[in-house]
Amino acid sequence: MTSILPEHIATPPESGVPIDAERGASEGRGADDALEQLYDEHYVQLVRLAVLLLGDAGRAEEVVQDSFVAVYRRMRRSDGAALTNPPAYLRQTVVNRARSALRHLKVVAQHPAEAPTDAPGADDHLLRGVRRRQVIDALARLPRRQREVLVLRHYLDLSEKEIAETLRISSGAVKSHASRGAAALRRNLSQLLEENP
Repeated sequence: MTSILPEHIATPPESGVPIDAERGASEGRGADDALEQLYDEHYVQLVRLAVLLLGDAGRAEEVVQDSFVAVYRRMRRSDGAALTNPPAYLRQTVVNRARSALRHLKVVAQHPAEAPTDAPGADDHLLRGVRRRQVIDALARLPRRQREVLVLRHYLDLSEKEIAETLRISSGAVKSHASRGAAALRRNLSQLLEENP
């Protein structure tokens, strides 16, 4: 899939030799090294996930950074022992924080402080591709749960079980949302292509 991220977040900054989280905790390396490994392995993927859920790279980076901070705090409190699957917990945190950001944006949109400007947004450069924009717009028209299931399945290649764990829903619900979401996405894309040939 073509990258939808600016170059500065296409790859995470180098942070040294990867460290196994379980081994790091057992050898006393602690939450710092475990978080460093999580960051190296999952940052880019999580930002891409958040961009697809939010449609905004800047907000997506904030959501992911806030999620890493929350996971780090939890790891420090429990020395990592309470997190049996840190990547899954991190994904779930990103999805939950993206939901919160969308709820906040909805409230802000209902109470605008001033008229919006016609100037392009800060993330305009990364959404220039017409096809990419149309896919993101079509995803944005889907109900939240369908959008989350499709992004987790087709973008992160998660299994039904992993999606169910991340969203805290049943596997049957994952199948249902995926089927309905795919059909709605096809309709949305067709409609967008007709509106903007």
